Amino acid sequence: MTLSDRSAPRQLDPPAVAPFALSDAPDGILAGRAADGDARAFEVLVRRHGPLMRAYATRMMGGTSESDDIVQESFITAWEQLPTLKDGNAARAWLMRITSRKAIDRIRARKHDEPLHDWDAEAPTSQSPAHRVEVASQRERLAEALAGLTPPQRQSWLLREVGGCSYEEIGEQLGIPLSTVRGLLARARRTLVTEMEDWR
Repeated sequence: MTLSDRSAPRQLDPPAVAPFALSDAPDGILAGRAADGDARAFEVLVRRHGPLMRAYATRMMGGTSESDDIVQESFITAWEQLPTLKDGNAARAWLMRITSRKAIDRIRARKHDEPLHDWDAEAPTSQSPAHRVEVASQRERLAEALAGLTPPQRQSWLLREVGGCSYEEIGEQLGIPLSTVRGLLARARRTLVTEMEDWR
C-alpha cells in the first residue's frame, strides 16, 4: 500500500466552547464591566454578595428592619464609586467595608435611649419586668461606653463582637494592618471593662 492509498487523517472538530456565562465570571471581570456601566454585571455582584452583606448587616443591627436599607444603600454607594475600585478581585471585601460603614453610621445615629435596640432579640420573652429593665439599662450603659470610644476603636469592636469578624477580616474591611486591629481592640476592651465595671 502506497502512501497515497492511505486515507487522509480525519479532521477533528474543535472542542465546543461553552458560551460565556456572566454568572460564572470572577469578581474582577464583573467589577470591571460594571465600572464601565454594565448593569447586568453589577446585578451578578448584587446576587453573589447581597446575602452575605444582608446577614452581616443583620448581625450588626441586631436583626432589625434597617438591615435591608443598609444593604440597599451600600449597593447604591458601590455603583456610584465602582470606578474608584482599583482591584476588582477585592470586590467582596470592598462591598463589606461599605456595608460596615453604613451599619456603623446607623448605630451612631441612634438615639441614646435605643442605641442597641433588638440586640438581644433572642432573649426569652418570659423574663420578669425587673430583669427586662435591667437588661435595657445595661444596653444603654454599653451604648454610652461605646460612644466614648474613638471611631476606629468602636468600629473594630463592633465588627469583632457583633459582626463576628476575625482580626484579619477587620483589617481587610477597615484597610488597616493586623497590628493596628489588635491595638484598637485591646484599648476598646480595656475602656469597656472599666466603663461596665458596675455590671460585672
